[in-house]
Amino acid sequence: MANITLQGNPIHTNGELPSVGSAAPDFRLVDKDLNEVSLADWPGKKKLLNIVPSLDTQVCATSARRFNSAIAGKAGAVALVVSADLPFASGRFCSLEGIDNVVPLSMMRSRDFARDYGVLITDGPLAGIAARAVVVLDADDRVVYTQLVPEITAEPDYDAALAALD
Repeated sequence: MANITLQGNPIHTNGELPSVGSAAPDFRLVDKDLNEVSLADWPGKKKLLNIVPSLDTQVCATSARRFNSAIAGKAGAVALVVSADLPFASGRFCSLEGIDNVVPLSMMRSRDFARDYGVLITDGPLAGIAARAVVVLDADDRVVYTQLVPEITAEPDYDAALAALD
């Protein structure tokens, strides 16, 4: 269990992020077309998992925009933004914001992703959705970088996450 805060108030996650060097847990998430996807859908690519509570918040939207711009110049890499948002909502957000380099994925059918990655919030007003985190995987789906953002309303360390893709 990790200790984080929401506007300074303590809350907790169900576990810890996968350790650097470990194999990334596979997942089943839902894409904008309601298809289930997994790590196997991006074979041989480095993956930046931008895990957010909801794209309908300022900080989550900002992180999607920042990673969208940054990933455009990184061949062999993909940025995935994972949230509890319905695919329709995240698709609409990406369309309105001109975000076309980030793949929005939804936990709408299961919270297994959040449990397996140790980011499922277990108490407080956001219980049941994911904490803010970034996980970077190499082309063989091994974890090379992680950050659990200690305050949900704070932004992740963009530079460190992007450097891990290089």
